[in-house]
Amino acid sequence: MRLIHTADWHLGKLVQGVYMTEDQAFILDQFIKAVEKESPDAVIIAGDLYDRAVPPVEAVDLLDKTLDRIINQLGIPVLAIAGNHDSPGRLHFGSRLMKEKGYHIIGQLSDRLNPVVLSDEFGEVHFHLIPYADPSVVKALFQEEDIRNHQEANAYLVNRIKENLDEDARHVYIGHAFVTPFGEIEENTSDSERPLSIGGAEHVDAHLFKDFHYTALGHLHQAHHVLDKKIRYSGSILKYSLSEEHHQKGYLVVELDEKGDIQVEKKKLSPKREMRSLKMKMEDIYKQPRSEDYVFVQLLDELPILSPMEKVRSIFPNAMHVERIRTISGINNSKENQAPKTSLSEMELFDAFYQEVTDKKASEEMNEIMKELFQEIQDVSSERKTSK
Repeated sequence: MRLIHTADWHLGKLVQGVYMTEDQAFILDQFIKAVEKESPDAVIIAGDLYDRAVPPVEAVDLLDKTLDRIINQLGIPVLAIAGNHDSPGRLHFGSRLMKEKGYHIIGQLSDRLNPVVLSDEFGEVHFHLIPYADPSVVKALFQEEDIRNHQEANAYLVNRIKENLDEDARHVYIGHAFVTPFGEIEENTSDSERPLSIGGAEHVDAHLFKDFHYTALGHLHQAHHVLDKKIRYSGSILKYSLSEEHHQKGYLVVELDEKGDIQVEKKKLSPKREMRSLKMKMEDIYKQPRSEDYVFVQLLDELPILSPMEKVRSIFPNAMHVERIRTISGINNSKENQAPKTSLSEMELFDAFYQEVTDKKASEEMNEIMKELFQEIQDVSSERKTSK
């Protein structure tokens, strides 16, 4: 059986005040064409279809069009679950009706835990769809007082599934969680991943999933396997923060053979606009080819720059962030959102500012006036210190 594993679409995502819907529509159109070419038996979406519980109308429309093309036009079933960004109730609405069309969506966790069953020439494949569920939800639903964290909640759900596991079938687990090799604390793979809990109680031991032939995970935005090559994150379809600059976005094609052994191939998707960082002087920015990319710029200029974002956007119209950093005597003295230090005198700063604003040097008369002003300020400051 051939499967496509994707996750973390985050439709309706807002990055630095910019809605990513146009970029998401572009990448999903590319994804649909890839699905048509790959001709899988099913497409898996492992959570976070939307970026928020109440997504914008444009995001809902985009998901509707995407699912229509995959399910109705291509005739390929979709198996999806809610992630921690989604609204379980909204995603679950109409799920029984849509199942008949081939859209198997589990938004809200149920105490039944019945698998979705698909078949190929070798027999049945059971898909166990477990949406993101806070430990308190699992605790209340199953009336298990001992469940206190994500590890215990996921262990309980997996053990319930294993109680009725058909040994003659192959089994695929679809989940949305922060899975690490031994349940140890690890850093997020992206700044845009929302923490599932506070204090390190969100991590889940990958050994829980060793009895499944394949585990399709969502939540972490960088594609990778955990502990075993059959336990995988597909990663997000787009870069949603600068921390994802070096991620290779795409989807996974999974081949499940008669025995349940797998082969996985990562396929890349090419965005309409890249998200990248630049670190250079303004004069070097002007030398760059014009680009629609989303850029985060660190300016190395020593002298003040008037309206730096305007200037950067003359070359990079979709620039998302500009900040100045300086390196003095070989030491980087800046941090983001921290005022940079400078070795320039007051008069040197004034000269640079005046030239930036007027495009010419200040007259001698103007310089004399400013010298007197700076001296007066210094005298007043000294008097105040003495009086204290």
